[in-house]
Amino acid sequence: MNIFPIVLCGGSGTRLWPMSRGGYPKQYLKLNGNHTLVQQTALRLRGIEKVSAPIVITNNEQRFLVAEQLREVGVTPSSIMLEPVGRNTAPAIAAAAFVAIQHAPDALLLVLPSDHAIRNDAAFAAAVHAAASIAADQYLVTFGIAPTEAHTGYGYIRRGTPLGYNASAFAVDAFVEKPDAKTAAHFLSEGSYDWNSGMFMLKASTFLDELRVHHPEIAKQAEVAVERAQKDKDFLRLDAEAFTASPNVSVDYAVMEKTTRAAVVVAADDLGWNDIGSWSALAELSDADAEGNTLLGDVLQESVTNSYVRAEHRMVAAIGVQNLIVVETADAVLVAHRDRAQDVKKIVERLSESGRHESVTHRRVVRPWGSYEGIDQGERFQVKRIIVNPGAQLSLQMHHHRAEHWIVVKGTALVTNGDNEILLSENQSTYIPLGVTHRLFNPGKIPLELIEVQSGAYLGEDDIIRFEDTYGRTSRA
Repeated sequence: MNIFPIVLCGGSGTRLWPMSRGGYPKQYLKLNGNHTLVQQTALRLRGIEKVSAPIVITNNEQRFLVAEQLREVGVTPSSIMLEPVGRNTAPAIAAAAFVAIQHAPDALLLVLPSDHAIRNDAAFAAAVHAAASIAADQYLVTFGIAPTEAHTGYGYIRRGTPLGYNASAFAVDAFVEKPDAKTAAHFLSEGSYDWNSGMFMLKASTFLDELRVHHPEIAKQAEVAVERAQKDKDFLRLDAEAFTASPNVSVDYAVMEKTTRAAVVVAADDLGWNDIGSWSALAELSDADAEGNTLLGDVLQESVTNSYVRAEHRMVAAIGVQNLIVVETADAVLVAHRDRAQDVKKIVERLSESGRHESVTHRRVVRPWGSYEGIDQGERFQVKRIIVNPGAQLSLQMHHHRAEHWIVVKGTALVTNGDNEILLSENQSTYIPLGVTHRLFNPGKIPLELIEVQSGAYLGEDDIIRFEDTYGRTSRA
C-alpha cells in the first residue's frame, strides 16, 4: 500500500488572534513546543511505515513560508500545490488525489490538517495503519476521537455496526453538526458518539469515484486544474480558471455525509489529539501550575487562578483575576474570559470590516527573502527593521511616492541604486531617491540587518513597481 500524506495548510486560524492572523496563521506558529504545528505534522509522519513524502496544499501567499518551515526540519515534500483561491477541503483533496494517482494508481490518501496537535505519535501511527487496511477495501475512513467532555466546538460521528477489521473500526451511522451543550452532554453519556477529527484515510480512486457520483462538478474542475497545472520551481500551480470554477464545499458535505462507504476508526484514548481551535483549547493542552495557570513569557501574577497568560514582547502583570485568556503581541493585546474564547473570531471580523491590518499582518511581516518589522511611523515617514537571509535578495523595484534611506546594522549589503552598485558594511548607508530603480542583496553568510527610513506622500506596500523578482511575485515586497 502506498500512503500519500496530504497536508492541508490553507486555514486562517482566526480564533487564535492576535498571534494567528490571515497572513501568518496558526500552523506556522510555535504554540506548544519547539516546532510549529505544520512542522509537527510533517515530523509525525516519520513514524509511519510505507509512507511517501507529503503533498502539501497551500496558497500563493504562504508558499515560501511552508517551504522554509519544512526545510528547517529536513522534510522534502513530493509536491507543494498552490490553490489560486480557497475552495474548501473537497476540491483540495480531489486535486491531491489526481496528483497521487499519477504516482501510484492504488494510492491511499492520509488527509491531515496542518494545525492539529497530537501528543502520542505511536498511537497516531497505529490508528493510521488500522485505517489503511480498511481504506484499501474501498471504505472512506475518518478518524474519530473518543470524547472526554461535552464539547460544543466539534462535530460528532455516530458509530454504526462494527466492521470486523479490529475493535476500533465501525461503519458510520451519521455525521452530526456541532451540538448545543445539552445535546453534547447526551452524546457523551450515550457512548456511541466520537469527535470528528477532520483527518481521513481515503483510497484516491474510491474517493474520486464517490465524488463523481455525489458532487461531479468538483471532480471535473479538480481534474482540469491538475491537467493544466504549471510547475513553478518547487511549486505546482493549479490552473486558476478551473479551480476557481469548482464549488466551495467541504469534504464532509461533498462526500462523507452522502456515501455508503463511510467508516470510522476510533483512535486510542491516549492519542492526545487537540485541534487547537481556540485559546481555551490551547490552555487545556498546556501545562498548568497549582493554581491552574499557564504563564508564558515575562509574566508577573498575584492571586491569579485558572488563567492562560502569554507575553510575547513585553512584561504582562495580572492581579486578582480568574478564568482569563491574556495574549500580548507587539501590536495587539487580547483579554477574554476563558468561556468566550470562541468569540475571538468576532473581533477579527470587526477588524476586517474596518480595514485594519491587524486582522491580517503582524508588525513583523515574513517575506521569502527574510522579514521586515515596523518600528515607528508618522506623517510622511516610516521606519522599518529589515532582515535579509544569506544569499537572498529583494526584487529590482521602484517607488512612485517614497524615497528610502538604508543604514546597515549587521552584515553586508550589495545595493543596486540606479546605475550604481555599491557594497555596504556595518554603520554605512545609502540614500535612494524617489523614482530610482533599486535592489538589496545579501552576499554574506549571516543575516543582513538594516534600518530603512521611508519618507514621502504615500508609504503603502502597494507602491512597488517590480521589474525583476527571484520569487516570481508581481505585487508587494
